[in-house]
Amino acid sequence: MRRRKVLTLLGGGIAAGLLFAAQAGVTLAQTAWPDRPVKIVVPFAPGGATDQTARVWAEKLSQDFKQQFVIENRGGGASGSIGIESVAKSPADGYTLLYTPNASIAIVPSLRKVGFDAVKDFDPVARTGDNLVGFTIHPSLGIKTFQDMVDYARKNPGKLTYGSSGVGMGNHLKIEAIKAKYGIDILHIPYRGGADTLNDHLPGVIHMMNESVTLAHVKAGKLILLDIDGSIRHPEFPDVPSSKELGFIDAEIPIWFSIWAPAGTPKEIREKLNARMAEIAKTGDMKAKMLAVNVVVPEQAAEDMRRYLIADIARNKAIIEKNNIKVDQ
Repeated sequence: MRRRKVLTLLGGGIAAGLLFAAQAGVTLAQTAWPDRPVKIVVPFAPGGATDQTARVWAEKLSQDFKQQFVIENRGGGASGSIGIESVAKSPADGYTLLYTPNASIAIVPSLRKVGFDAVKDFDPVARTGDNLVGFTIHPSLGIKTFQDMVDYARKNPGKLTYGSSGVGMGNHLKIEAIKAKYGIDILHIPYRGGADTLNDHLPGVIHMMNESVTLAHVKAGKLILLDIDGSIRHPEFPDVPSSKELGFIDAEIPIWFSIWAPAGTPKEIREKLNARMAEIAKTGDMKAKMLAVNVVVPEQAAEDMRRYLIADIARNKAIIEKNNIKVDQ
């Protein structure tokens, strides 16, 4: 009887020890994260605004953590939905992350059926930047201002062409909202990403764009910048008015970038990454690198990101309904 009791106690002690060791092992693994390369999925082709900003962050994180943060482009179309869905189905271990513009998670699901729930399938990591961008137009048309563009479109319905990174993306919604506000007809041509769009914009195959990848070419005199989206002017283009100054702020669609992890990713890992990214974002070097790709990084706690996303979904849905914007399913 005594021997059986001793064995029972011993067995319980071993089980408790194993459980403690297992829990300690999980905690240790989370603390040691990352101990192997981390994959950051960008759901678009290389060269566009999302890819450019993601690569700045990947470089900085690789340096800071002494471990490789590797960009994987999954530009399979569907306005980023294919790549996003792949991350939603990935292991929630901190080694697969999503880097996305807000359009793919805050606009597209209101326009078409997608294979993920942006609010439920992902946990927030960090808001990585807000885009400073505006409408550009090819100089061959002789148009110099935003009002000139509107006047031309009214006199020549359907002759102006506009390229976006895909149906349902923020830059698609922008042109649809502008068309509705001013009663003009501009032909929308969707591409697979900003780099592909730019390739046709520079030679004038398409007349207009609204992406940050164009701004270097504005500086080079190859494109005309008509406005800067939002309420402030771009520091490098002080003579170009903001959309608020031009009076179409109600048709504004903010573009912001963020990193998300598959739902269930350990909070310790997400908090560790968020804290490190907040420190990096405050450095002068990072501010300069992000401004070089026309992005500023706002301060936002990870716990506020989900609420911000939910508000953005509601705001964009209202714009979609107000302007009766529809896309083919």
